Amino acid sequence: MTSKQRSNLKSIAANLSPIAQLGKGGIGENMLRSLSDALEAHELIKINVLTNAEEDAKALGAELAASLKAECVAVIGRKVILYRRSSRKNFEHIVF
Repeated sequence: MTSKQRSNLKSIAANLSPIAQLGKGGIGENMLRSLSDALEAHELIKINVLTNAEEDAKALGAELAASLKAECVAVIGRKVILYRRSSRKNFEHIVF
């Protein structure tokens, strides 16, 4: 992903609300399943990392991206932005 594409996705994500919170429980199987469903439905999601999380936001963002086969667009403070192109047909994909 180029820096221009990353910048466009960050500007789109600025208006999004976080759909999940990661805390001391870490990344569980149910969390991965719900985030995967959210990525399939929206392509771009924002996740809030709580202060009591065992790892920092960058490490969790990289781990989530690898587990979900997604792209970690950015980690801004305690917010992680993930992108994965939806495989659904008849869906208006994000153009960047």
